[in-house]
Amino acid sequence: MSLIQLTIKGISYSQTQSGAYALVLSEMDGSRTLPIIIGAFEAQSIAIALETEIRPPRPLTHDLFKTFSDRFLITVKEVIIHKLVDGVFFSSLICERDGVEEVIDTRTSDAIAIAVRFQAPIYTYENILEKAGVFLKIEEELGIKDPAEKEEDSIDLESLEIKKEPSFSDLSLTELHNKLNNAVTDENYELAAKIRDEISKRS
Repeated sequence: MSLIQLTIKGISYSQTQSGAYALVLSEMDGSRTLPIIIGAFEAQSIAIALETEIRPPRPLTHDLFKTFSDRFLITVKEVIIHKLVDGVFFSSLICERDGVEEVIDTRTSDAIAIAVRFQAPIYTYENILEKAGVFLKIEEELGIKDPAEKEEDSIDLESLEIKKEPSFSDLSLTELHNKLNNAVTDENYELAAKIRDEISKRS
């Protein structure tokens, strides 16, 4: 069965489902999307890895995994979302060391957080896209909202809503930069990303 490459389209926060985020993947050569419910920590980790301007003062768990792998010459070649059972996705990391390939079972949210750090491609199978298609109720323009678990990675989008962005329009650039520094120091990356977006709009 042929693999279909996916890319990260966005992360949306649910106001009604506490602690839940929807990670939306889209196929590279098509219009279908694959929404996956993930936890707060994994959503935050993925969003931070995608950012270029925000760096946590201490390494997150997935950063530690990347550093550990680099030190021992382990490469993550790709991630495959290979199964969907009762709304729960099952994924594998395809790793290589000294020419030997290993397949490691992992939660999909962790796999994607790691894939972003290794710039590894993400794949799934046609039957999974077909199966998950009946659940697609996400609006076309999500964009990356800011992050933060549900025990398993699953599809359950009925209660998901787009979180309204806070307004920083009354603050000066100096005040915004001060708030950004404070948010990063406090490891509040959700707030930091929103402030960064406001600063970017004014640049």
